Amino acid sequence: MLAHSPLFPLIIDYDYQNHDLTVGDEDGIMLALQHRDRLRSICLSMPISSLQKLIAAMGDEFPMLQYLRIEPLTRRNTQLILPTTFEAPHLRHLILNHFASPIGSILLTTAVGLVTLTLWWIHPSTYPPINHLLQTLSLLHRLETLEIGFRSPISMRVIQRQLLHMPIVTHVTLPDLHWFAFRGISAYLEALLPQMITPVLKTLNVYFFNQLRFSVPCFLQFMMTTENLTFNSVRFLFHREAVAVFAYPSLEDRLVNFNVEVACQHLDWQLSSVSQLFNTLSPLFSAVVDLTLDYREHTLSSEWHNQADRTQWRELLGSFRNVKTLRVHRGLVEDLSHSLRLDGEPPLEVLPKLQELVCPPECIYDQSFNPFILEREIAGRPLYLIGKDFPTGRGTYTFHSAIGLSYIGPD
Repeated sequence: MLAHSPLFPLIIDYDYQNHDLTVGDEDGIMLALQHRDRLRSICLSMPISSLQKLIAAMGDEFPMLQYLRIEPLTRRNTQLILPTTFEAPHLRHLILNHFASPIGSILLTTAVGLVTLTLWWIHPSTYPPINHLLQTLSLLHRLETLEIGFRSPISMRVIQRQLLHMPIVTHVTLPDLHWFAFRGISAYLEALLPQMITPVLKTLNVYFFNQLRFSVPCFLQFMMTTENLTFNSVRFLFHREAVAVFAYPSLEDRLVNFNVEVACQHLDWQLSSVSQLFNTLSPLFSAVVDLTLDYREHTLSSEWHNQADRTQWRELLGSFRNVKTLRVHRGLVEDLSHSLRLDGEPPLEVLPKLQELVCPPECIYDQSFNPFILEREIAGRPLYLIGKDFPTGRGTYTFHSAIGLSYIGPD
């Protein structure tokens, strides 16, 4: 039928989650792939075995192709590979999941009109050397959305070895990039960001694997030189799978323009991670006046792991010197109320500008925060205690193991 039909553009859009893949479906897709000069869009989400057959049939030039998304339905240790002869010079959107990194392939050196590049779940064995990644990005001047995500962490020694044998010599300016997302270890991001200039970046999402130490001075410098990344309100969410931070440009804004997450499962580890990060990033948050500490049920495998260190709480709160309103979820009241009590420190050492403390109504009656409030009154900085439960109406977030916590709409 295709051979005798009018020469209309062709679109392949197959999502196995909504259909049962049949032999006829697979044959039909294979037939459509033979009409390379008519294909405008290919979107495939299906089991690995079927994908491998179809990808093998893509070993040629697709002169009209503008959109390509391939996503296997698997969590296995898989790395698909595009044929080395695959070309799509007019490609504008490329989204690949569970692929070996195509950085340096003929596809990315010829598809210079890309506006979207998403490479998720890159296998650790194919971590692209940073200089190779930068050389590829230097060809993609029209990029608007860039997402790079690795399947699992690698040792910092591997990154250090890369930098030793292949010093970074490429600097990249992406004049139209407004969305950047990264999933990996901090050492890779720290080496990448100093070489990137993104003058109109509006949204930055970062997901770190669990690490004992976070040193991110280049992360700070990159954000400080990005004019659109300004924040007035911040929300921490301590979750069963990760700790996530969502920053908003204003109190009224529902759209997050900065999100950083760390994959660790216990409250003490989570607090250690974000206190380290925000100890470095604190200059970015001098304008924040509204701070929320949200909580979802944690793994209760160890009570010790769910008792956070008082010093780390105070270090984290110390990154927000101008906060006027603090909102606390009931799951964090006990830890936080103990951490805010003075132990020889000056009374206004933490949250010196605080005016309102919003907590569950029962905290007013059990007097959890009374010592803190009394100390503020004695210091001449009284504050209001407001009883109000979560949710606060700001938005709802859900956890996805592939990319972390994501915004799914207003409450």
